[in-house]
Amino acid sequence: MKRDLSLGLRIGAPVVAVGALVSGLVLWGSAGPGENGTTGDHAIVGAEGISLVAFDDCDAALGELRRRVLPLVGPYGLGGGGMAVEDGAGAAPPQAPAAGPAAPRPAEGRAAAEPGFAEDSQKKEQEHSTTNTHEAGVDEPDLVKTDGRRLITIADGRLRVVDVASRAVTVLLDLPGGPATQLLISGDRALVLVGPAGDTVPGRGKPAPGGGTRSELVLVDLTGTGKVLGTLAVEGGYLDARQVGSVARVVLRSEPRLEFVYPDGARSEREALRRNRDIVENAPIEDWLPRYDLDSGGKRESGTLVECAAVSHPASFSGTAMLTVLTIDLAGQLGTGDPVSIVADGDTVYGTGSNLYVADDHQTRVSFGGVLPRPSFAPSGEQRTEVYQFDISGPGRPVYVASGGVNGLLLNQYSLSEHAGHLRIATTTGEDTGRTESMVTVLARRGDELVPVGRVGGLGVGERIYSVRFIGPVGYVVTFRQTDPLYTVDLSDPARPRVTGELKITGYSAYLHAAGAGRLLGVGQEATETGRRLGTQVSLFDTANLSSARRLAQYQLPGGTSEVEFDPHAFLYWPEKGLVVLPVINVRDRTEKAGMGGALVLRLAGDAFTELGMITHPVEPGRYPDPGVRRALVIGDELWTVSGSGVLVSDLDRLAQRAWIPFR
Repeated sequence: MKRDLSLGLRIGAPVVAVGALVSGLVLWGSAGPGENGTTGDHAIVGAEGISLVAFDDCDAALGELRRRVLPLVGPYGLGGGGMAVEDGAGAAPPQAPAAGPAAPRPAEGRAAAEPGFAEDSQKKEQEHSTTNTHEAGVDEPDLVKTDGRRLITIADGRLRVVDVASRAVTVLLDLPGGPATQLLISGDRALVLVGPAGDTVPGRGKPAPGGGTRSELVLVDLTGTGKVLGTLAVEGGYLDARQVGSVARVVLRSEPRLEFVYPDGARSEREALRRNRDIVENAPIEDWLPRYDLDSGGKRESGTLVECAAVSHPASFSGTAMLTVLTIDLAGQLGTGDPVSIVADGDTVYGTGSNLYVADDHQTRVSFGGVLPRPSFAPSGEQRTEVYQFDISGPGRPVYVASGGVNGLLLNQYSLSEHAGHLRIATTTGEDTGRTESMVTVLARRGDELVPVGRVGGLGVGERIYSVRFIGPVGYVVTFRQTDPLYTVDLSDPARPRVTGELKITGYSAYLHAAGAGRLLGVGQEATETGRRLGTQVSLFDTANLSSARRLAQYQLPGGTSEVEFDPHAFLYWPEKGLVVLPVINVRDRTEKAGMGGALVLRLAGDAFTELGMITHPVEPGRYPDPGVRRALVIGDELWTVSGSGVLVSDLDRLAQRAWIPFR
C-alpha cells in the first residue's frame, strides 16, 4: 500500500514554479466597496507569474506583502471580512460531479506488499483491498484504512481500531482539536488530520481575526489501547495530503492576521478604508506568517511556523494567501514538518512515483461572499491552465524541473496522466463564452519547459468533461449535456493524438475504472434524452476496438445517487470475485431503511451485472437520518462496510451477516 505525496516544493536559489494545493482548493478575495462606494473583485494571485522567487529576508518579505495587498484593501478589509475554504471536489455542483478514474493497482486490486506494516506471530495480514487512489504507490488520506489485520477508521470523527480476528474495538480515541477528518497509516502509526477546527490563533491563544481557522496533525500509536504521540496545531485550513512509504506531505492554507475594522454608525466607509490601510502598513511580519503549537515527545513549543527565507512567491503576484507544505515521517517523531511556504495558489495535484505535477486553472476561488470565478486567459483570450512539474524521485523535498500550460479548464486530477515521458491533459475550453468543447493535449519536457507536442480537439462540442481515464496509450473522455459521448483517443503517437471512436448513450459516467483488458467500468447517472438525471447507473464498456466502443451491461437504481460520483475513494472493485461495491442513497425511497443509504453490491460475471444485495446498517437511536455506508473493504473472505454507526462484516460470497460492531 505504498502511495505518493500530494505536494512538496524545494524552495531555494533559483527555485521556480507556482505553488499548489490539492483537490481543487484555492483562494480568491474580493475587495469590499471601494472608497467611492463601488465594488470590485480582485484575484489574490495573478494568472501570470510562473517563476518562484525567495524573499531575501523578513524586511523584504514584509515590504513586498504590504505593497501587493494595499491595492486590495477596502472599507470591509479583504473579501468582505473573512475567507472560507470550500472543497471543490467534495462540494461539486450536481451538474458537474467531480470524479475520475483510479489507476489499477498490483494484482488487479490486491494490496501490494507494504514493508512498513508490522506483523506478529499470532495475527498475520490477510489479503485485503486498499484505498482507491489515482496511481499505484501513491496513498491518499481517507476515512478508513486497513493492513489486513486491523481496520482503522475515523468515520464518526473519533479514531477507532478494530481487530479483524476478534471483532473487538481495541483503540478508541477522542483526538485533540476537534473531529478527525482523514487519516494515513504506516506500520503501527497513524497520522490523523483534523481541521479546520476552532478559531484560536496557535501560539497566541486568542481568537483569530476574520473567523480564521486552525488545523491539527495528530500522530497516533495504534498498538495496545492507542496513544497520542504528538500534536501539531497550525494556523490555516488543512487541504490535502499524499504519502509515499512512511512519509506524508500535508498542504495547508493560511491568511494573514489583519484585524480590519468595518463601517458602522461611528465610522464612515472612507474612515474604515483609511484605518484598514494603516493596519496593513503597520502589521509586523509575524501577522503575515502562519503560527503553530507543537506538543511532541515531552516538548512544547509555539511560534511562527515558517522562516522568511523559506517563503517564496511568484515573480508577479497580488495577494496574501499562503500555502504551506509539511513533510511528516510517520515512523519518526512529530515535529514542525520542515515547512515550506509560498504566496501562491494551485488547483490540482497529480503524482506518479517519480514526478509530481501541480496544475492551476485559476477557477475556484472562495471568499467571504462565496465562490468567485477567477479565469486565466491566454493572449488569444482563451482560458488557461498552467502546469508545474516536480521531481520527487529523490529524498527530501521535491525539486522543480519544468512548467508549461494548455488552453482550457481541468475537471480534476484524473485529467492528467504521465506515460512514456509525456504528460497528457484533458481540458474543456469556452466555458466563459458558453461555446464549449474539450481537447487532449500532450506535453513533453524540453529543458525547464513543458512544451505541447500534440493536440486533438473537437470533443463534446457544446458540452464539457464529466470524467477522464488514461490507460497506457489510450485516453477515455466522457462529456455530457444531454447525452453521454464516450470518446476513445489514441495517444500512441504523442505528436498525432486522434479520436478513434465515439459512443453516444443517455446519461453519463462521472467515474471510470479499469476492469481488465479492453473493459471499462463507469459509475454515474442515467438520464433522459433531454439530460434529466434519473438515478445511479453502473456501466460496463467494451473498449477493445477503439473505433467502436460499446456498452455490454448496465445496472440502474432509479432515484439513486452515489458518493462515488464525486469521491473515488468510495468505490471498490474486487476482480477476484467480480465484486463492484458502491455506497448509494435512494432519494426516491424515504423509508427509514432505504433513506439512510447502504452499500450496493453487484457481481460482474462475463458481460452482465447481477445484484447480490444492498447492505444496510442498523439505524442508531438518536442518529437518524444517518449518512449511511461510506466505505467498503475486502479483508480475507469478508466484506467490511463502514458507516458513522459502526462496521458490518458480511460473507464475501452470500453477503450473510457475520458480525455487527457498533460504534456507540
